[in-house]
Amino acid sequence: MPGIQIGYAAQLEQFHPSEAVALAEYAENHGFDGVMAADHFQPWIPRQGQSAFVWNVLAAVGERTRGDFGPGVTTPSYRWHPAMVAQASATLAAMYPGRHWLGIGSGEALNEHIAGGYWPEAPERINRMFEAVEIINKLFTASVAGKDVKHSGSFFKLESTRLWTMPEVAPPVLVATAGPVTAKRAGRTVDGLITVGAPMEKIAGLLAKFDDGAREVGKDPSRMPKVLQLHLSWAPTDEEAGRNAVTEWPNGGMRFPKADIRSPFEFEQMARMVRVEDFEGRMLISSDPDVHRAHIQRYADLGFDRIYLHNVGRNQREWIDVFAREVLPKVRR
Repeated sequence: MPGIQIGYAAQLEQFHPSEAVALAEYAENHGFDGVMAADHFQPWIPRQGQSAFVWNVLAAVGERTRGDFGPGVTTPSYRWHPAMVAQASATLAAMYPGRHWLGIGSGEALNEHIAGGYWPEAPERINRMFEAVEIINKLFTASVAGKDVKHSGSFFKLESTRLWTMPEVAPPVLVATAGPVTAKRAGRTVDGLITVGAPMEKIAGLLAKFDDGAREVGKDPSRMPKVLQLHLSWAPTDEEAGRNAVTEWPNGGMRFPKADIRSPFEFEQMARMVRVEDFEGRMLISSDPDVHRAHIQRYADLGFDRIYLHNVGRNQREWIDVFAREVLPKVRR
């Protein structure tokens, strides 16, 4: 696949961690390149049934695979001080040089409220995220140089310290965004962008804003990673693919902001209203591998370097086999 990397999105909300790692290894052995796994404390709905500690799983992925891997995404706030996220990331990068990247987001109440603190509005969550990124970047830069660093800001303090276990090259920091303002700010401050599947015109706008922000500070956006997580539902029949979407991943069909919802049981109540048609324009549901190939190709044509695929059904090995044979070899950049 010249110029494009298709990876596997390991869903720790749906699979026991041992099975998630085994599936990541299986996917790589069948042509997928790289692994993404989200930092969740709870699943979206109780039926999904799992929510393993992402850093443990990523270490196991590092041992069992050869490609890149990272959290897509973790939130360096609320449950975590940014220094702890920096330490976790630096340790993985030291253990697996050149393979680990750090994906960062502003957080969702589903995961972050469990620490019992105040859950702020979106603008504050975004400001907290970028201050956390500032601390992480400071720690990475100072630690590579063998120096201490400190920080005193609006949301966080850091006493003078460094990361004592540090790779020779700091892991790239990628910020998740679904909005143009955040995308432009990310272009100015981090190494790359992560987003999720959405209408093409929206995604194209995000990439353009990210590029604008990068150019404002003298960076070359063509050299900065642009990463997409793409949810999909494939099964041998359209009916089964639709059923998998509604029963296993109804959160993908909820057409409203979800960052303030705190409980999987609240999502479960909302999921009762989700129908197959609610996924239209948000997630592709099809039994035809070539329809999925064309869908992935459109995102590749927009300029993404890496696309991590998540099939929402439990039929992971069957899906991996089909996509390895009929989809991955045909996607081009």
